[in-house]
Amino acid sequence: MTTPTPTPPAFTGFPPEAIAFYEGLVADNSKQYWEANKPVFERAVRGPMLAIVEAFDEEYRPFRIFRPYRDVRFSKDKSPYKTQLGAYSEGQRGSDHYLAISAGGLFVACGYHQMAVDQIARYREAVAGEDGARLPGLIAEAEANGLSVGGGMEAALKRVPRGYPAEHPRADLLRRKGLTAWVDFGAPAWLETPEAVARVQQVWRDAAPLLAWLDLHVGPSRELPPEARAWIGG
Repeated sequence: MTTPTPTPPAFTGFPPEAIAFYEGLVADNSKQYWEANKPVFERAVRGPMLAIVEAFDEEYRPFRIFRPYRDVRFSKDKSPYKTQLGAYSEGQRGSDHYLAISAGGLFVACGYHQMAVDQIARYREAVAGEDGARLPGLIAEAEANGLSVGGGMEAALKRVPRGYPAEHPRADLLRRKGLTAWVDFGAPAWLETPEAVARVQQVWRDAAPLLAWLDLHVGPSRELPPEARAWIGG
């Protein structure tokens, strides 16, 4: 007989201890700190993260919650623990949805943070095409709703990519290798309440017209498996 997976408790907010835990980890990223404070991490950070991702509307689920341990094999920075806990989902149409809790509070984002080669090719073709004229307006609309909009994980090219005129009216967008929208909320009072669910989802809804354009013209990579497209360092 299979034992059912326990249902996470209802989300009631991220308590102040979540911020305090990461403030301490930033100051002392050591195994000693981690082991001494792991019960706080489980209760105040990981538990609420498990609960909030289950509280999101079905259109945004399922979410993957990142491991708290850093992969230090190829990094000069040997600190063993990530200074944030992130959760990530990828919709069937291709756009990502992400949130993270850290010493700085709550960060929420969505979009295409790191496009694969085939996605970049489709993105550039669409930006340069007739429907690309809509993109600056969609970005402006997201910004008017309080979102920041910019490139993804990789730095933009210094020049317009080969095959496109340097004087193209959307040259800045052509140089990008990703396009994301985000809000860095910090730690407002509502972070400690169930209201955080609606606040996070409102960011994604405010970005929905921009994401719809990207999903239509870019979509999922046909070259990389989904796990290779997760938010790095989440």
